[in-house]
Formats: sequence, C-alpha cells, structure tokens
Amino acid sequence: MSQSPTTRVSLVLRLCDPNDREAWDRFVALYGPLVYRFFRKRGLQDADAADLTQDVLQVVSQQAKSFSHQGRRGAFRAWLCTIARNRLRQFLAKCGKDRGIGDSAVLERAEAMPTTEEEARIWEQEYERRVFAWASQQVRGRVDPSTWQAFWLTAVEGQSGEQAAAALGLTPGAVYVAKSRVMARLRALVEEIEELEGN
Repeated sequence: MSQSPTTRVSLVLRLCDPNDREAWDRFVALYGPLVYRFFRKRGLQDADAADLTQDVLQVVSQQAKSFSHQGRRGAFRAWLCTIARNRLRQFLAKCGKDRGIGDSAVLERAEAMPTTEEEARIWEQEYERRVFAWASQQVRGRVDPSTWQAFWLTAVEGQSGEQAAAALGLTPGAVYVAKSRVMARLRALVEEIEELEGN
C-alpha cells in the first residue's frame, strides 16, 4: 500500500542521500532524458549532450541539500533548468576559448538561446512530455493490451469510442471504461511525481 501524500518524503529531500538508489533511479529516469533533450535541441552533439547531462546530475547531487522550493510549484524544475542553462553557457564559453573564437562569437551564440521566459515555457512542455512518456510506460506494462489500445486509440489518436470498439472487437462502453481506468492511473502517477518533487 502506498504512503499517503502527507507522509511521502519528497524526491528532492531523498536526493540528499547519495545512497538512496530508488530516489536516484527515479530522478535519472524522469529528468535525465529531459536534460539531455534540452542540450540536443540547442545543437550539441550526442556525446557533448550526454556529458553535460552527467554534469547537471552531478550538480544536483552536490547541491540538493541547499535547494529549497519554499512552497513554489515547479521550483525544482526551474532550478534544474537554471543549472542546465548555466552548464550550457559554460560549455559554449569553453568551446569558444578552445577554438580561439572571440568572446563576441561565443556571446552571440549564447544570446541566440531563448529568453528565460521562453526557456521556462519550453522546459515545462518538455517536462510534461517526459512525464507522460514515463507514466505511459509504467501503466502500459500493468494493464491488458486491449485496455491500453482502447486508451491510446481514443485519447491519443482521437478516434471515437465506436471506432476504437470496432477496431478492438469491444463494445463502446468497454472502450470508455478502459480509457477511464488508464487515465486514472496516469493521473495518479503524475500527481505522485509532483508530490515527490515537493510541489
């Protein structure tokens, strides 16, 4: 039986313990791909993006104890985005020095990055995609394949209940029940992640 939300220890607090393997596994599974995509979308090669992702995870492990969300929703994600953005700026500056590129060229490339407000919006969209992908993977493995297909056809592909029912050999009512069950499980996992973040 899962803990109630009031007694659940936040993921951020658990990250303060480097030996909490479960917390770190969950953190890396959720946020590693988010950070990696952040770097890839800014034109970094695979190896550079992977290295910078590891740098960001290292910073989190070193600074998790000093992080405080102070009751602000999304504060952890904003903090993580700031770390990633700072690492990217440092990387671009280092690349400029290593290649003998003048400061103006490095500054130009850094300034070409989206504004903080735009960056925050993009980061949140990527985060939502990542959480949906993670939650979907969790739920899909726990439900009957036809239940998952009923959900997918109606909620993701936009088919009507009748169309999905015909394709799956179910009744429209069974399709709607299946969709509802999967949606409830997905919603519960997303809420759990938000609680674990301390939001």
